[in-house]
Amino acid sequence: MFKSYHKILLSTALVVATSTAAFAAYDASRTYPNGKKVIDGGVAYLVKNGKTAVYLVNTKAHKTSFKLGRKPLKCEEDAWDIDVMYDGTGLPEGHGTPEEGSEVYEAKCVACHFDFGSGGSGYPALAKGNAYELHKTLKNQRLHPDDEGPVRVFGTYWPVASTLWWYIKTGMPHPAPLSLSDDEVYALVAYIVQLNELKVDGEELDDDTELNRENFLKIDMPNKDGFEPKIRKGPDTVRAYFDNPKNFGGNKKRCMKNCFEGKPVLARINGKGISDYLPPISTKKDLPKKKEAAAGGEGKKLYEAKCAVCHGTDAMGAPMVGDKKAWAAVLKKGLDKVIHNAIHGINGMPPKGGTNLPDEKIKEIVEYMISASK
Repeated sequence: MFKSYHKILLSTALVVATSTAAFAAYDASRTYPNGKKVIDGGVAYLVKNGKTAVYLVNTKAHKTSFKLGRKPLKCEEDAWDIDVMYDGTGLPEGHGTPEEGSEVYEAKCVACHFDFGSGGSGYPALAKGNAYELHKTLKNQRLHPDDEGPVRVFGTYWPVASTLWWYIKTGMPHPAPLSLSDDEVYALVAYIVQLNELKVDGEELDDDTELNRENFLKIDMPNKDGFEPKIRKGPDTVRAYFDNPKNFGGNKKRCMKNCFEGKPVLARINGKGISDYLPPISTKKDLPKKKEAAAGGEGKKLYEAKCAVCHGTDAMGAPMVGDKKAWAAVLKKGLDKVIHNAIHGINGMPPKGGTNLPDEKIKEIVEYMISASK
């Protein structure tokens, strides 16, 4: 999210603070070279020749000879410059419909996020119904054991949709990030927008309604103003917000200790929340009774949590659970060999599937996968 500011603004999460005199001078002034105040938590750094870095202002470092790598080409820098900002900056041209997104989802996403984005086995839900109605649940407070809490999914909670586009493009599908085309990403976003029943330019998306760069910026997110400060309005709004301590503490000046005068008052969200529970709210805190082990037992649970991302589909090149023919071929090596390969790795599969489970748990997973593929 630094496309428009990367020449003069750098987050402390990306740049290590330095104690050089030049940097200390900028930090002490709490202003950037362009005259704007530093947002709380940030540090101002010296800019030299349009660039900002510890190395550029450390003249001693220039005398040291380094032979590690080379300066990246502009095309290589551009390949990394793929962020998408809250206002749509960086969003590429492209298009896709919910129907096309449904096909991509079934092929590359359903193994983790389940049917219709319902989520499960450790993977988040992408939708829970009409986002505008569910957005009201964000005012729910769990003051009692059985209170229903807020529903936080993409449609109800996220302030902007650009983050979804960017996240899918750079991080999904989990085993093959950056493998989706821009059109496939638009199609997936259109499908997820439809699942959340969000409106685009005042209308819900039909199966064949195209989502593109132009109408993408018209997606109406119900929680667009649900954060303090209003981050979607840009850095200047955040800067002004934190410049006034009354916005977040009630005091007239900044403080690190003894900030409250008197006792702090617990803030409660306006609204009564849910009160008509059926059955009535229970205040019992007994542990739930242990359920009998389901079919597949621990092996099934571990498979769904650790292995389904690759073995739940035939798109990953791994034998899919439930494919009798594929597992019959695998078992020709003998059960001991299959378990050995699962523990020590084989071909594209890392040892233990990339987990840190003990050998006996890997064996339970393998036994479940075999039993579910007969």
